[in-house]
Amino acid sequence: MADCTCGSGKKKTVLLYACSGGANVAEIADRAARELMFGGAGTMFCLAGIGAGIPGMVQTARDADVNLVIDGCPMDCAKKVFEKAGLTNYKYVKVTDLGIEKVKGVRCTKEQVDQVVTKAREVLAGA
Repeated sequence: MADCTCGSGKKKTVLLYACSGGANVAEIADRAARELMFGGAGTMFCLAGIGAGIPGMVQTARDADVNLVIDGCPMDCAKKVFEKAGLTNYKYVKVTDLGIEKVKGVRCTKEQVDQVVTKAREVLAGA
């Protein structure tokens, strides 16, 4: 992300994490995180590594200026991974909170991904 921290000229470290379940909302979360990454908003990082408790990965998340967690549904799996690791320095977006229904076996649409990207950018702008 191009924003500077405290006038230091240093770029913020923004890490992006996406739900990786099997329904359409997980696909939306993943594709939105990738769109954000390719658009320069941050770098995708390994949610599974956080969940596995890999010390270096947990420390990287702890040291980040901003962690953006994108969950697909009310199960809040990605958020729970962060909480279980004792990480509280995150911002959060849930796909189903945006009125997108969770459906298994259905592909997501570009419009749905764009909707989540827009919301994520708003959340990051406030970070």
